[in-house]
Amino acid sequence: MAFYRRKLPHWHPAGASIFLTWRLFGSLPANFSSRSNDISADRAFILADGYLDRAQYGPVWLKAPRVARIVVDSLLAGDQSLRQYDLQAYVVMANHVHVLVSPHMELPKITQGIKGTTARRANRLLGREGLSFWQHESFDHWVRNDFERRRIIGYIESNPVKAGIVERDQGRSWSSASR
Repeated sequence: MAFYRRKLPHWHPAGASIFLTWRLFGSLPANFSSRSNDISADRAFILADGYLDRAQYGPVWLKAPRVARIVVDSLLAGDQSLRQYDLQAYVVMANHVHVLVSPHMELPKITQGIKGTTARRANRLLGREGLSFWQHESFDHWVRNDFERRRIIGYIESNPVKAGIVERDQGRSWSSASR
């Protein structure tokens, strides 16, 4: 089992599916992390995700269909062309991304590839080359069983509905729910 720690612990058991979330740089207030230091990583994720769903702070570049399409195309390429992982579910929100993958290689290499490629392309499109696009660290959670996998897929695909962006899961073109 691979393990490393930045601010958060990262456990990646061989053969396990991984639920990943990453966000745009500056999409949470700087004091948010200091407020969440005394709670569990899971509770911090829930608080941050609720904050991100409201998209009331920082950039919301992923609202732009052309930017969201860059992210979706990269996710699909990693699954279909590069065969780096099996993509089970995804959603691109205004300021963050949720994915569920079964990796075929080291997860940090996967996230580095997706985030690096999409950051360069999106920044070029937005006329902000060389600037930070994604927050450096991602949240990840390894899936323990099939019940949890199904629950996470539901969470990912219903996120735009829960956030009030669309009325039904299939109404968002940059989500696996639309497939």
